[in-house]
Amino acid sequence: MRFRVQVLAAALILAFVGVCPCRAADLALVHAKIYPSPTDPPFEDGSIVIHDGRILAVGSRAAVKVPRGAKVIDCTGLVVTAGFWNSHVHILTPGLIHADKLSPEETTAQLQAMLTQWGFTTVFDIASVLNNTNLIRRRIANGETKGPRILTVGEPFWIETPIYVKSFLENNHVNIPDVQSVSEAEERVKQQVHDGADGIKIFANSVERNVILTMPADMARGIVAEAHALGKPVFAHVSNNKGIEVALESGVDILAHTTPTDELWSAAFAQRLVAGHMALTPTLTLWEFESRKGSISAADLEQGMNRAAEQLNAFSRAGGDVLFGTDVGYTDSFDTSEEFKWMSRAGMSYQQILASLTTNPTRRFGFSTRSGRIAKGFDADLVVLRADPSRDVAAFSHIRYTIRNGMVIYTSGS
Repeated sequence: MRFRVQVLAAALILAFVGVCPCRAADLALVHAKIYPSPTDPPFEDGSIVIHDGRILAVGSRAAVKVPRGAKVIDCTGLVVTAGFWNSHVHILTPGLIHADKLSPEETTAQLQAMLTQWGFTTVFDIASVLNNTNLIRRRIANGETKGPRILTVGEPFWIETPIYVKSFLENNHVNIPDVQSVSEAEERVKQQVHDGADGIKIFANSVERNVILTMPADMARGIVAEAHALGKPVFAHVSNNKGIEVALESGVDILAHTTPTDELWSAAFAQRLVAGHMALTPTLTLWEFESRKGSISAADLEQGMNRAAEQLNAFSRAGGDVLFGTDVGYTDSFDTSEEFKWMSRAGMSYQQILASLTTNPTRRFGFSTRSGRIAKGFDADLVVLRADPSRDVAAFSHIRYTIRNGMVIYTSGS
């Protein structure tokens, strides 16, 4: 008898759920200008309904019914896009590097300063300490810490530690070994992927005192082949075009920088990169950060930045996949507005910039069936902007809300 009562109660609960899918966690954004993707026309007065971390409905206000009991955010005058990806970050700041000694609240604060307040719902960390980054990812997954989805390469592969990070690593008691042989490198790739790495990073160039070293081509090929055999993408740090040649020859997937101190990229050179199926994170404002370390004049800085923008322009015009990235975590330039302005100066439209933040990385990294667009059934990873980027690309940095899995993980003042 007790069993029959329990079954009847369960049936009544299921019937109620079928009639009213609304939960306490349901969220609705209303009266927003919504860009469903970089190529679809916007909904000028649109609504989005979120249920259980997924998008339940999106469309014009008239077409979308808001469930009773849903939490409603009035987005009048605001703009909504899919959540942003930053495909070049480093979980290496003092506020993150020893997470076991930090409270979840402290890591939340650092992730907010670096990432979530700039609209990033997913990031690709391309050099850090894998065990530490895994700890932060676990805290985010279990709700202790508010932060973005973090993909990571863990420790990078270099033939000699770059001079500009040696003291930082020593001061923070971090050991990232140099790679001595192809076989050793291949075994390390296997181990890091086993331990949770989502990709691999090589330093095709390592900047040392008075010299730029280049990774031997056979070593780069071995690392890339092993990573690809395990289904993982490979990033390459490059400092000059010689490093790019190694990256091309070995089959690297993503270039981590432009090379403004070397020759400009011709249309033919850019087409070679595209033919090699390479993507690019331009990190244009990195060069401004680097200029602070020396006595570079304002004129020389402007010339270098323009050269980097010209290389991005050549790559973009050739049809290359541009992935937004800032090198934040190595740089302390958290504000993204200048990066957007320089991408615009490089000839990229606001739609192309939006693609670099959304559809390009989701396609490149295998998330395109669930992320990067605002569509029914997709992850409820969203950014609410204060202004329209079609009028000024700097609006991409003016964030009102960042929403991850249907939960507001960052909100700015009204």
